[in-house]
Amino acid sequence: MNAASRYNRQIILPEIGDAGQYKLVKAKVLIIGAGGLGVAILPYLAAAGIGQIGIIDDDVIEVSNLQRQVIYKTSAVGKYKVDEAKAMIAELNPLVKVNAIAEKLSGNNAISLFEKYDIIVDATDNLQIKYLINDACQVTNKPMVYGSIFRFQGQVSVFNYQNGPTYRCLYPDENSSSANCTDAGVIGISVGIIGMLQANEVIKMILGIGEVLSGKILVYNGLNNEQQKYDFEKNTTFLLDKKAFEEKYSIIENTIEEISIGAILNEIDNQETLFLDVRNEEELPKINLKNSIQIPLMNLENEIERLNPNQTIYIFCQSGIRSKMAGELLQKKNFKNVKSISGGALALSQILKNKVAD
Repeated sequence: MNAASRYNRQIILPEIGDAGQYKLVKAKVLIIGAGGLGVAILPYLAAAGIGQIGIIDDDVIEVSNLQRQVIYKTSAVGKYKVDEAKAMIAELNPLVKVNAIAEKLSGNNAISLFEKYDIIVDATDNLQIKYLINDACQVTNKPMVYGSIFRFQGQVSVFNYQNGPTYRCLYPDENSSSANCTDAGVIGISVGIIGMLQANEVIKMILGIGEVLSGKILVYNGLNNEQQKYDFEKNTTFLLDKKAFEEKYSIIENTIEEISIGAILNEIDNQETLFLDVRNEEELPKINLKNSIQIPLMNLENEIERLNPNQTIYIFCQSGIRSKMAGELLQKKNFKNVKSISGGALALSQILKNKVAD
């Protein structure tokens, strides 16, 4: 099947035509995050004929992802999300080049990576990463297509478009707390709707049509199907250059040590150390240790007095994202020795089963 046949239904639109399709083929888009938002955005951009799509995520597929990350199959549990996403796109549209990057976005790789693409799409649910994306977009002069979900509500905006307002103009407080999907819960339809709205902004920017959500934030409520748009202004207080970016992110990069559960097996019954579970109470598997305590991440700052800042603390969650965030919070509060357990509760549960069996 040739390209003209594949893209015929959009080429016949007067706003697109052959010239618009050529713009799509020449475009390079980077999607950060292969979770719920990412997998809603990706198929529509690929199907439309975006020439090159990068997708960066260091996470593997878990059973709990399948409820909203609908391009993944049950048989793919345990595999890298980016690899499975690339395979799906190869079946959907082999004309699209997909760069699967099984890494975590960081201050070390963001600038060099963003420079290779035209548009950056934020499909993450991590507040700190959103600020990093914003700052790297500002340094590289790339637009950032933002999306976020909280339960049944979602938000979409475009930052740094043609020197327009940035994420920090709308949300200046970098130290605020925000629950992610794991903490707050989410229905798959919500991420699907918001992801498609993000994909729509990407297409409009590439084609130069419609009104881009720059200086505006769209808020959608899935329970009553209401949506509002709010205007916000650019604040030049938050301008950042490459030198300032490097100074900022070289300080906080890789501050949380990640450790395998095998390396601390002898610490499981050590009363001088503490295992901190930052998952929500209903999450499985349950981990019962004599030297453990459970404080959900969203409550940690308010309950921090329950912890001893001089004690060695091994933090775990389900996948490792929340445990690192908890570690960063504790370090800011002058906790001296905190480590994130690689593999989280699943790895810890398996070790405990093996220990009982022995």
